[in-house]
Amino acid sequence: MPELPEVEALAADLRGRLVGRVIRRVDVTEIAALKTFDPSVDALRGAAFTSADRRGKHLVLGVEGGLFLVLHLARSGWVRWREAAPRPTAGRGRGPLAARAILEASDGQAAAGPDGIGPGAGGDGFDVTEQATHKRLAIHVVHHPDQVLSIATLGPEPLDDAFTEERFAAILAHAGRAQIKGVLRDQQRIAGIGNAYSDEILHAARMSPFHPASMPADEVHRLYEALRQVLGDAVERAMGVPAASLKAEKRQGMRVHGRKGEACPVCGDTVRQVIYADSTFEYCATCQTGGKPLADRVLSRLGVRR
Repeated sequence: MPELPEVEALAADLRGRLVGRVIRRVDVTEIAALKTFDPSVDALRGAAFTSADRRGKHLVLGVEGGLFLVLHLARSGWVRWREAAPRPTAGRGRGPLAARAILEASDGQAAAGPDGIGPGAGGDGFDVTEQATHKRLAIHVVHHPDQVLSIATLGPEPLDDAFTEERFAAILAHAGRAQIKGVLRDQQRIAGIGNAYSDEILHAARMSPFHPASMPADEVHRLYEALRQVLGDAVERAMGVPAASLKAEKRQGMRVHGRKGEACPVCGDTVRQVIYADSTFEYCATCQTGGKPLADRVLSRLGVRR
């Protein structure tokens, strides 16, 4: 799932490509992905992009006329830049394509050929895709980003200056006995952190995913420092990386997430995995749980020894 660092870098990449470019049209091929109807996507025709930003895990694209095209990429969505006019699609609802933005030619492009096609004819733009059986990607056209409920209810941005250790401590205290892994992933408590970076933050903090959110001040400090360091480093690594390479860069930067069976880079112990109904997480028992493997309910029900 794209999380704060990747969406931040994706927004920066698109900002350089989109701002000032005029929209020829936006085609939504996966109708279920479009969550709004007024304004319609047709209202974007002929307007220029004015901004490309991030809020939580949402990509927020500003458009002339006070409109915003908001994308939530869910678990398997992505935005793929397209240098040339698209080929005809295979048909509505088929394949990974959810939406396609086609741009008018820009002043800096080469002239079109006599037949009206070629690089100067425009047609470049981006595709919104989702490689998943269960489609969860969401597309909104709104007058203000806060009209998207999942944005309006977001918690604070963890890399903002206003996200102090004191504010973080208050969030954890309010969560009480809830498991810290879930609290870090709760978008209404803290924006932008998902499964992967919560694994990385907890590993850096040497803390169990099952640790209660309410904790002593010294542990709050250690976790806060780990959160800011892990996310800050990930954003720094991702900035400037082309959109097509961001997912690979994310995987390469992980120390425990997605590393089941590999050696922990800190202590050398084997990275372990816990399986849930629809997700997994990874951790190092030596670094995070005093050497004790965590219970895995799924494997326990199957009679698998770990």
